[in-house]
Amino acid sequence: MKRRNYKHYIRKSHRYLGIFIGIQFLFWTLGGLYFSWSNIKEIRGENLRKKDENLNVSANLVSPKMVLDEIAKTKDISTIQKIQIVEILNKPFYEIKLHHESILADAETGKLRLPISEDEAKRIAVESLTNPKNIKQITYLAEENVGAHHEYREKPLPAWAVTFEDNLTVYLSAETGQIGAFRVDKWRVYDFLWMLHTMDYQERDNINNYLLRGFSLLGITTILSGFLLFFVSSKFFRQRRI
Repeated sequence: MKRRNYKHYIRKSHRYLGIFIGIQFLFWTLGGLYFSWSNIKEIRGENLRKKDENLNVSANLVSPKMVLDEIAKTKDISTIQKIQIVEILNKPFYEIKLHHESILADAETGKLRLPISEDEAKRIAVESLTNPKNIKQITYLAEENVGAHHEYREKPLPAWAVTFEDNLTVYLSAETGQIGAFRVDKWRVYDFLWMLHTMDYQERDNINNYLLRGFSLLGITTILSGFLLFFVSSKFFRQRRI
């Protein structure tokens, strides 16, 4: 029976490691090519979005304290985090950010307003585009219908998803009317490849998962075994052994 030397085991280990890790290396390479050859502004849909215009606040605005006093009648304002002026359909509003919700108030009258309606969401989405298309559907999103794989994950909820005929979806906050994200087909390809790149098949964005760490170590092992195989098979090494 022929005795097998250490070169055989190095070669065999390298071959099987290469087969095992090679598929993931292919995914990493494909993802890297797509990421590096794509225009990130097109992936984010920024090229479709109308440039923000300066908000006209020439009118007399009420004091934010007046708004806070009104909110304090029904809610605890000790958790207030931020107050800012935002524009909704060409009108200025105060956005008051509390711990678990955001409240809008007319900046000219101080009157609190209701959350964004479906018709208002359609108008906001259409007016946010440089070249608006026909609306295909609109969906109300809440915690129960946005999972870890949803393209609007980790964004403020509730929200409206306004989808146009070219598969562009504009997501906007149902509380404040502010645009949260643009999602186009290029972004969806990007997101799928990103999932393969990070190997996070549950939430897609966790780059510290154990599967990715394990395959990274296996990748290093495969590369080192290739170097070792080259070294022990080289003419220089054989001459030194003689």
